[in-house]
Amino acid sequence: MAEFKSGFVTLIGRTNVGKSTLLNLLVGEKVAAIANKVQTTRTAIKGIVNRPNSQIIFTDTPGIHKPKHKLNETMNETSFASIPDADVLLFLIEATSEDIGKGDRMILEKIKESKRKTILIINKIDLVKRENLLKLIDIYRKEYDFEAVIPISATNVKYREIILEEIEKHLKEGPAYYDIEEYTDQTMRQLAEETIREKALKLLQDEVPHGIYVEVEKMKQRKNKNGEEIYDIEATIYCLRESHKGIIIGKNGEMLKRIGRAARIEMEENFGLKINLKTWVKVKEDWIDNPSIVNKFKLQ
Repeated sequence: MAEFKSGFVTLIGRTNVGKSTLLNLLVGEKVAAIANKVQTTRTAIKGIVNRPNSQIIFTDTPGIHKPKHKLNETMNETSFASIPDADVLLFLIEATSEDIGKGDRMILEKIKESKRKTILIINKIDLVKRENLLKLIDIYRKEYDFEAVIPISATNVKYREIILEEIEKHLKEGPAYYDIEEYTDQTMRQLAEETIREKALKLLQDEVPHGIYVEVEKMKQRKNKNGEEIYDIEATIYCLRESHKGIIIGKNGEMLKRIGRAARIEMEENFGLKINLKTWVKVKEDWIDNPSIVNKFKLQ
């Protein structure tokens, strides 16, 4: 009988390279917020993949970027803090790069220091010509002895098995750390907050900068009059400016209703029961520099 392997794998890369999309692809469930915006992931989110002979625990980290606030600094710290604990690193870069940029160079130096087993994942290969991709592979191969280099498109399910098999090769014999039914260690409260924030970012597009965070104030399970299980969730979307509040609420409250509706539908799918969601919007100026709030985004 084949030995059972387990291990921790950290996804690391610059902002917006597709780490959360890749995590969701590998786990096969929606565990990380995806929006086409910088810094969607603020905390280190874990996703769990159970295979016949292995359990792989993934950590999706915030994208590395130039810090402008206390929040940005904390996010970078969280990303780098997860490197030494990983059995394998997945270093995600974009195929459209022509050389090693500043952000990728910073990550590469941390990988070199750690001497961790690292798989280089080159995302968005559909956007480049083959010869450009080969040049990029050559540049990175000269920098570090990667266990493998895998060019992918993170939205295409055909790459899932290729990556998981490659990771499994580099894991050691070990126990299953989580129940095989689990796919994330995030609580339902955290998943609810992530879902609401993702829907807000997607629907607001560029109208409100990244300065929003969501706090679930109440989460209670009950049965409705038909005997169905239902979750009452009350959440507040915090923003930095009074002008942002107006945009999030929208004319006659329409935007807030759209955010709530989209979040509720996805949560009902993910949680497998009915959701009664109420949302509010409040202004909390300069929360991005408030340590008591920002510390929530540190690696636990």
